[in-house]
Formats: sequence, C-alpha cells, structure tokens
Amino acid sequence: MDEARLGVNIDHVATLRQARGTTYPDPVTAAALAELGGADQITIHLREDRRHIQERDLRILRETVQTRLNLEMAATKEMSKIAYEFKPEMATLVPEKREELTTEGGLDVALHRDAVKETVRFLKDGDIRVSLFVDPDIDQIRAAHKVSADAVELHTGAYCEAKSAVLRKAELQRLLDAAKTCAKIGLPVYAGHGLNLVNVGQVASILEITEFNIGHSILARAVFIGMQAAVAEMKTAIRQARRPGA
Repeated sequence: MDEARLGVNIDHVATLRQARGTTYPDPVTAAALAELGGADQITIHLREDRRHIQERDLRILRETVQTRLNLEMAATKEMSKIAYEFKPEMATLVPEKREELTTEGGLDVALHRDAVKETVRFLKDGDIRVSLFVDPDIDQIRAAHKVSADAVELHTGAYCEAKSAVLRKAELQRLLDAAKTCAKIGLPVYAGHGLNLVNVGQVASILEITEFNIGHSILARAVFIGMQAAVAEMKTAIRQARRPGA
C-alpha cells in the first residue's frame, strides 16, 4: 500500500478567533492536536489582508510544529520576504483575491511565468521547497515544471463541486491525467480544496498523488468529535482508498 501524507490546514481555527478578536481558539493548539491525530504536515495561509492567520501564528508554529510546515502564500515580494524569514519546509504559491471566501481556481503559471519563476527562485535560494497550486491542466503543469517548482498541488474544487455524476467523472479524469503527466515528467503531485470524507476516496485512489491538504471539512468534523479524532478519521479514509482493490 502506498502511504500518502495528510496536511491539515488550520486557517479556520484562526477565522473563528478573529471573528471576535479574542485570543482563542488558538491555531497553535489545533496544530498540536492535528499532529497527535496523525497529520504529516500543518498548512496555513497567511493572506495579505490577514483575515485569519497572523504573523504571530506563523512565528510560533515555526517553533512548535513537529512534522513540517507548509505556508500557502501569494507570489508577492511581501510574502516572499516573510517566507524567507521564517523558513517553512514548503511554500505553496496560490492566487489570491481579497473578495473571495476561499481560494478560487489555480495559479495561472503559464500567464505569469516570469513573475512566478522569480518568486520560485527567491524562495528556493532560502532552502524552501516550492509547490504551485494549479488547476488539473496539462499546460499549467508543464509551465510549473519550466519554472523549476518542486511540486504541484492540484486544485480539486471542480471535482468536489460537480453537480452531476457525469461532470464528477470528467473532473476525476482530469485529475488522473494531470497526476500521470506529473509522474511522467518527475514532478511530485499533491491535491487539495473541497475534499471531505464523502469525496476523498476516488481522488486518494490516484496513487501518483502523494499528499492531500485538507482543512475546512476536518475542522467542521472536529466541532463534533474533536480535532485529533477528525484528523485520524481522514487519515484512515485516505489509507483505505489506496489499498489494492479498494
């Protein structure tokens, strides 16, 4: 059985904290509980408008995370300098718009190739591995490879939000084709966005995908059963989907 990593995104613990301007709930505590539940990575998105995660969180998490820290960030000079200072193990470049509720769509690497390449080079000079969050599009994957990204994370939103079985099947095929393209060119491939216990199985069965970054659904489940149990539950679902004959 091919074991895949689970990255747990804890942004929305900070969202709940910021909603009232309190000091709780603390995403640092959530990260520790996630790791106890089996998380292989802690993922946070430091947005330009600081709507949830703050520099304080990044600073403490950099010191306390026992697995590895993945910083999602816009490809800007401000965020690049912050990443260079704190040195997460991984930086994932994502598109960012202030009015969006969550990240909508993948990074257009092909259109912004020079700017992305410059950011990738800067971060890698700081010994930070760089992943690009892209739609499951072959041209975007090839562009990511050309700018020397260390990995790509496939945006699974279209699959998760598909309104019919026909659309869902088509989107799953796109993910499969994209993952196989990555494997063919030697580019590690991850996946995330909108995944939950109901829909993760078919994506997790794509063995070329070696890491899943999941946040909202795990935190929503944690409201009822606790963070540690919710993470363990998702780990089990991914593991079962990757078993031969699953």
